[in-house]
Amino acid sequence: MRTLTDSQIRDSLLNASRSERKNMSLPPDLDQLAWDDIDFLGWKDPKFPNIGYVVVDLDGEPVGLLLRQTETRARSRPQCSWCADVHLPNDVVFYAAKRAGDAGRRGDTVGTLICEQFECSRNVRRLPPSAYLGFDREAARDRRIEALRQHVQGFVRDIRDGR
Repeated sequence: MRTLTDSQIRDSLLNASRSERKNMSLPPDLDQLAWDDIDFLGWKDPKFPNIGYVVVDLDGEPVGLLLRQTETRARSRPQCSWCADVHLPNDVVFYAAKRAGDAGRRGDTVGTLICEQFECSRNVRRLPPSAYLGFDREAARDRRIEALRQHVQGFVRDIRDGR
């Protein structure tokens, strides 16, 4: 992921109003992020605990979403739709996002299960256990990183394009 500024992040949110963009809290460690080690920028707003944000590089431009976490928790431990990590050290919750444009103004939303604190980039970078003799753990990790990027970009495209 490439380095983003405060204004680039705020301007990237395609399903947020002007007041939501203005009132959002940016990640507290924005100036210390290891941008090369993340596939998307994701964080929760400390002022609004059920609000999260995701910004991804999509077709060479930053595209961001405002997400709302549901109050309901799953009865069993769900799997993150983005990183698909089965050895999660964290909680997975349901986030919903308004679609961009007219569809979002009419209340059309899309939801998915995501790591609550957006730890997906860290999860996919852990070396997986060896599945069999000769298993290429590095290649498996690279495939997981690429799959994460595709999942996040697909979700953002769905919100943006209204499909």
